[in-house]
Amino acid sequence: MAALGGVMASNGPAMAADATVPVIVKDTTSNYWQIVLAGARKAGKDLGVKVPELGAQSESDINGQISILENAVADKPAAIVISPTQFAALGKPIDEAAKSVKIIGIDSGADSKAFTSFLTTDNVQGGRVAADALAEGVKAKTGKAEGNVALINSLPGVGSLDQRVQGFKEELKKYPGLKLTQDKVADGQATTGLNIMTDLITADPTLVGVFANNLIMGQGAGQAVAENKLGDKMTLVAFDSDPKLVGFLQDGTIYALIVQDPFRMGYDGVKTALAASKGEKVPVTVDTGVSAITKANMTGVRSQELLNPKLD
Repeated sequence: MAALGGVMASNGPAMAADATVPVIVKDTTSNYWQIVLAGARKAGKDLGVKVPELGAQSESDINGQISILENAVADKPAAIVISPTQFAALGKPIDEAAKSVKIIGIDSGADSKAFTSFLTTDNVQGGRVAADALAEGVKAKTGKAEGNVALINSLPGVGSLDQRVQGFKEELKKYPGLKLTQDKVADGQATTGLNIMTDLITADPTLVGVFANNLIMGQGAGQAVAENKLGDKMTLVAFDSDPKLVGFLQDGTIYALIVQDPFRMGYDGVKTALAASKGEKVPVTVDTGVSAITKANMTGVRSQELLNPKLD
């Protein structure tokens, strides 16, 4: 990027005025990633950094994200913030990119050791929190934490999703009365989530609980629970939130939302990238936190900050 008239000093805080830090998300259309970008945008304003908002139109467009990363590197930015769409496929592209620019990872991992810093939810812990919430909900609705439960994983091979599954299964062992009888993997589409949930309900009328491990699966599964009027009997726990899922939480269709702090992830991602580009020491990993929000606690101040972040 060209300097502004060549009169500005090239060291110290003034460097930020010329800095560009692209943020590459998995899907620019979804509510979750819009919140990440809002946080990044706010950091750009606060720090005086240009923050191009980049990403594919779908989390399944892996090749699209690789091309976006390569183009971003070619523009010679100060640093790049990226949430890899797929663990294995993004490993080598990130290795290659890191040869010429600092790479800050957010949200999901990749098969690479080239990240300068990584900011993410502890997704294994998120899965554990989901299992605890599911057990709590089943007990609240049936009187005991017993019965058949199911899992819907949105996409195969995605680091964050696989970690949620791992944590969920580990924690579920603490509730011997709950039996994981169905373990489904979808294709990242809400319609598929709806169809899987409908099939689960039809196949097992005794099913007492389901964990949908991302926002899109939560939308589809929630729609199925609502259409079948099972909110009083079925305990549905979903990961992440948007207005539709918050509505499901409010009316009892969903028992709990396991929410991250995507605004902080975007904001601190840009802040960390700028610091790293200046040669400052930055933490190798940052846990940005996870919370369980139910109808009972959804009106609390912190819950509202997480459910309704400012997107402007």
